[in-house]
Amino acid sequence: MQTDIKMNNTHNHSYDAKIGRVCDYISTHLNDDLSVAKLSLVANFSKFHFHRQFSVYTGVTVAKFILMMRLKRASYQLVFEPDMRIIDIALDANFENPESFSRAFKKTLGQSPSQFRNAPKWQHWNELFVNNKLHSGHPFTIESTDNMHVEITHFNEQMVAVLEHAGAPELVNHSVQTFIEWRKSCSLSPVDTSKSYGIVYDDPKNTKPEDFRFDICGSVTQPVPANPQGVIEKVIPGGRCARIRHLGSHDAMDEKIYYLYGQWLPESGEELRDSPFFFHYINLFPQVAEHELITDIYLPLK
Repeated sequence: MQTDIKMNNTHNHSYDAKIGRVCDYISTHLNDDLSVAKLSLVANFSKFHFHRQFSVYTGVTVAKFILMMRLKRASYQLVFEPDMRIIDIALDANFENPESFSRAFKKTLGQSPSQFRNAPKWQHWNELFVNNKLHSGHPFTIESTDNMHVEITHFNEQMVAVLEHAGAPELVNHSVQTFIEWRKSCSLSPVDTSKSYGIVYDDPKNTKPEDFRFDICGSVTQPVPANPQGVIEKVIPGGRCARIRHLGSHDAMDEKIYYLYGQWLPESGEELRDSPFFFHYINLFPQVAEHELITDIYLPLK
């Protein structure tokens, strides 16, 4: 019986790896012609059966998955690149014209591109792209702990401008919009030359939505004056930290976070400082493609 279970797990992990490889390929080649024939080669599946295998395993068709990943990128471009024309976003998403893009966008997200740009419904967006198998474009890859490299480092105390997000984690992007508005309204923390951080106070999986707290931060070198966005000044304390690097979508960082807390920390003999863990966003989406994101996760230690 144990042998049968082991063989089944090996088989499942093999499928995980193959489907995950396809999802990764799609996410990193959104501008390419993603034919079933091409993707079946990536998965090393027969082209005659690949479409059914993918659909059964993921719950969506290949075409649907590709569309969702392109619309996810387009939604970020609409909100966080306000100077980018909708026609250019449509073409970037491989639509022939803005009309067909608008129809597909509204059918999927329930808002037209213009409506989403002006007042995005982030909770519905999260239901589509985060709280299901379509999150991040890497939903089936199980990362080996052999690839999780943790290092002990010293973090230098950092003064930061902070917008305190209070409420459902699905609405963090709304707060991010407000913080970006503040960044653009002054020269205290320009995104191109300042560091970007996120301070995590609560686990969204174990916290009531109304109790969730998260700080959106940008490094500063001088005090933050009063402002209409409600951005204030704080300090990220310096000291010893465990650091692990995450590559790819921010939606897929949980595995490394739980590895840090659940496996690395008990085995390391280290003790936690009375300070929340935090992210250092080396780069940001949509300035770079989602698969090119680099994020360092810091766990404060005594």
